[in-house]
Amino acid sequence: MKHAINIGVVGCGYWGPNLIRNLYQLKDCHLKIMCDASEQRLVHLRTLYSGVEGATDYNVMLNGVGLDAVVIATPVRFHHAMAKAALLAGKHVFIEKPMAASVAECQELVDLARQQGVVLMVGHTFLYSPAVRMIKEIIDSGDIGELRYISARRLNLGLFQKEINVTWDLAPHDISIILHIMNEAPHSVACYGDAHITPGIEDVTNLYLSFGKNRAAVVYSSWLDPKKVREMTFVGSRRMIVYDDIATNEKIKIYDARVERPPHYDTFAEFQYSYHYGDMYVPYVKQEEPLKIECQHFLDCIRDGRVPLTSGEKGLEVVRILELSSQSLKENHRRLPPAENGFLAAPPVPFLGAARESATSVQA
Repeated sequence: MKHAINIGVVGCGYWGPNLIRNLYQLKDCHLKIMCDASEQRLVHLRTLYSGVEGATDYNVMLNGVGLDAVVIATPVRFHHAMAKAALLAGKHVFIEKPMAASVAECQELVDLARQQGVVLMVGHTFLYSPAVRMIKEIIDSGDIGELRYISARRLNLGLFQKEINVTWDLAPHDISIILHIMNEAPHSVACYGDAHITPGIEDVTNLYLSFGKNRAAVVYSSWLDPKKVREMTFVGSRRMIVYDDIATNEKIKIYDARVERPPHYDTFAEFQYSYHYGDMYVPYVKQEEPLKIECQHFLDCIRDGRVPLTSGEKGLEVVRILELSSQSLKENHRRLPPAENGFLAAPPVPFLGAARESATSVQA
């Protein structure tokens, strides 16, 4: 019989309540405590989740209630300090994206988790989406031919941030998907953007990532568009996939469309591109909440001592790209190569720490 894992959530503002809702509903999770600076917020949440304690002091949550794991859903400036404290206390840690404010902070957390033998996982929720999982399977199967490029658009009017630009706010979702599909670190990173509302905080950006085999990805992010858009296009040599996350039912559309150049020609007059327009079809995608799958995956990794799909190393690589994008913006959009030996260039590091006894011996 599975025993429940004791978990606490810190940060009950924008995204934290969604994590609380899912963790509360999972059978092998015991959500013991919610932590937030707002007492009023905690009072409201405790009316929804009876039996869950509330605290305004993170140290009380971390050291006073016997937790096995901590979920961090606070603003990014708090991620490193809170995660470090939790790891030093021997807790498994789940951090919402982006993992931290710098590569150096992420690396310290990754190293500390290895030393402590605990799970460190980052909330790149879209990798748990049934739609993204299907897209990955279709591309890996070779059905669309050779992948040529990925384009992503993540647009809306607000929510404006005061501490990070729109790339740091919106692009992590798309970057995580792109790295997952490409299965390698980019060869170069360049970012273009402007700050229209808050000086020094870009609200419209265009991020360009180049990969091997003449592949590329472009991510357009904006807080200034009137219409909410969450769309990605995967262009292959044989077919193309359009993924619309906002669509209620038809989230994936596959287009039997391509362009080909003639294999040989003797004169310029004989040279003509061949355009193929075939059918469009919509595969069935099972409706499951990605966040629920993600939360269950965190519990399973704790119990089984497995490396999460969105491990600390994966979170670090996303932040590496975000950091390079900021540097590129400051240096007049210059293309920058990532640091050598990005973790995606090598096999994933196995999780060496076995699941600790406390994670499997708490009350059911």
